[in-house]
This record gives sequence, structure tokens and C-alpha cells, in this order.
Amino acid sequence: MNNKQWYETLFENYGRKYDEESFTQGTAGECDFIEKEINYDRSLKIIDIGCGTGRHSIELTKRGYNMTGIDLSESQLKRAKKKAKSHNLKIDFRKLDAMKLPFKKEFDVAIMLCEGAFPLMETDEMNFEILKNVTRALKNKAKFIFTTLNGLFPLYHSINEFHAADVQEGHTTCKNTHFDLMTFRDYNITTVVDDSGNVKELECNERYYVPCEITWMLKTLGYKKIDIHGAKIGEFSRNDKLTTEDFEMLVIAEKQ
Repeated sequence: MNNKQWYETLFENYGRKYDEESFTQGTAGECDFIEKEINYDRSLKIIDIGCGTGRHSIELTKRGYNMTGIDLSESQLKRAKKKAKSHNLKIDFRKLDAMKLPFKKEFDVAIMLCEGAFPLMETDEMNFEILKNVTRALKNKAKFIFTTLNGLFPLYHSINEFHAADVQEGHTTCKNTHFDLMTFRDYNITTVVDDSGNVKELECNERYYVPCEITWMLKTLGYKKIDIHGAKIGEFSRNDKLTTEDFEMLVIAEKQ
């Protein structure tokens, strides 16, 4: 009996293919934004939540930052470690559940990008637990930068049309079955081809959030300053006002 959740099955044997997906091609630009946000301070300790194949951790380590990357997927972490080794980089990659982090006030910065952990969980409580654990891992005055699905988008657009516009042969495809307005959950069928060429069809559901929900959760956790912007792949910017056209939102929160 397979008790694994869809997101665990998705990332099995999917490291090389993941790095070829269109949504993973903005790493350098996203790291440019992170560097600017932290004032290019290479003395800061940074944790990368849901680091996947380590693309942000590796890029930031190349630029001189002290990185710890955590993920639930052994397959993704295996590729992350292999890539880091090929660049002669030392990065602390660990297999950890974002809802059960062992850290307490150890990091100056947390990043959680490209739906890394949050908002993939089955319940709102589980997603909130991730935010709590990340917050616990941060020092006072720390900064938390993450992206999540923008709930304003499906209110104005068809998610099916959005996914269909980005279809590339041999890459992950999503087919929306329905969007629940009561829970803001998108139920969809995701088809992915793994690194061995096997086709997997997964029943997924993801939580979209509206900005005021994110703000309320972060205020509850003690964040003083919370800014929310549009999140364009590879082009994060504070000048990018969040609109109904943005599929994702970029959240920048500063802890008290």
C-alpha cells in the first residue's frame, strides 16, 4: 500500500527533468533579487526550504553565501548534492520535513521558492505549521522571502487555459478538474515524465492564498513588516505590483 502524498511521488526520480522545466529557469535572476534584499551580506546564514535540486542554494553558494538546504525528497537531494559536488561547493543539504524542523533561531534569512513545501500540504493547518517552523528557525530581525500561489488569479482566469498555454512536449502538464471556491484549492491531474522516461499521472490539490490571508498568518507569527508583490519567474521585483494576472505572489516578511 502506497501512503505517499502526491507531492512525494511527483519528486521521485525527477531531478534532471525538474531542472529542465520552464518554471525552474529563472534561478540567477531570483538570486539577484535575494542578494539585493539582504544587502549582499555574505555573513548571513540562509536556509532554503523545499530546496529541491538545490538550484538557489547552489547559485547563492557560488556567490559566497552560507547555505543550508532542506527537502523531503531523497531523489531531489541526491541530485542537489551531485550538482554541488561537481562545482566543488560545500552545502549542508538535509532530508527534513518542513513541518518538523529541528532549528531554533539559527538563521538570518529563509527562502522558500517555487512552491517549496508551502502550499502543497493537504490542510491549511499543515501549511501554517510550515510557516511556524520556518519562523522558529529564524533569528530576531530575520527576513523570510517566499513565493506562493495567488488566489486572485483563479477568480479572474481559467487555470486550465493558463496550464495549456505553457505545455511543452516531454515536460510536466496539468489539467484542472475543478477549483473549490470554498477552500481555494485547485484539484488537478498532473502528468509528469520522470528521469527514466516513465509517465506518472497524479491527482493533486494545491492551496491558493489571497494576500490578506498571508498577511494575517505572518502577523500572527510575529512578522512586523510584510510586503506582497507579483512573482515573475527570474524577475522578482518590488516594483511588480501584485495583480489578478499574477499566477504567483512574492512575499517578503521581516521578523521582529
